[in-house]
Amino acid sequence: MVFGLLLVLGLLLGTLWLLKRISQPRGFQAGLMRVVTGISVGARERVVILELGNSWLVLGVAPGRVTTLAEIPRQEVPTSATPQAGQDFPAWLNQIIKKRGQA
Repeated sequence: MVFGLLLVLGLLLGTLWLLKRISQPRGFQAGLMRVVTGISVGARERVVILELGNSWLVLGVAPGRVTTLAEIPRQEVPTSATPQAGQDFPAWLNQIIKKRGQA
């Protein structure tokens, strides 16, 4: 009985490992998009900044819907400038959008 349990657990772990390997992006597509930051603005809604090539897309994400809110040039974000939990994300986002208007 113990051998059967170990066999089932081994098969389960092997299957999970295989699914992880299959679902990972490879090659050029692996680095095509990157989530820079995101914050929850409601129970099921989020604002996400997605890096795509040389630009950032500010996206509103809700169940069943993704909306582009703004597109800004890619920038370097110092670790101290990224909003942490409890900091003022909307002010940070407005600052980034204003910098875009000046460029």
